[in-house]
Amino acid sequence: MSITTAELELNLSKYLLLAQTEDVFITRNGKVIAKLTNPYQDRVDAARSLFGVIPSDVTLEEAREERLGKI
Repeated sequence: MSITTAELELNLSKYLLLAQTEDVFITRNGKVIAKLTNPYQDRVDAARSLFGVIPSDVTLEEAREERLGKI
């Protein structure tokens, strides 16, 4: 999503919330000058990719033990 600096000033809280799920590009005079982004988005994407790979009944400790046993 791309917004102007004026729009950001008027609705900062809205765009801070939106930046949790998507990048928000801020423009001035038609040029991108900044980007709001979630610093943990890579982690969120990695976790989402694992859904269905790890059984839901396995605890974090069990998954770690199994992984360490294979190394």
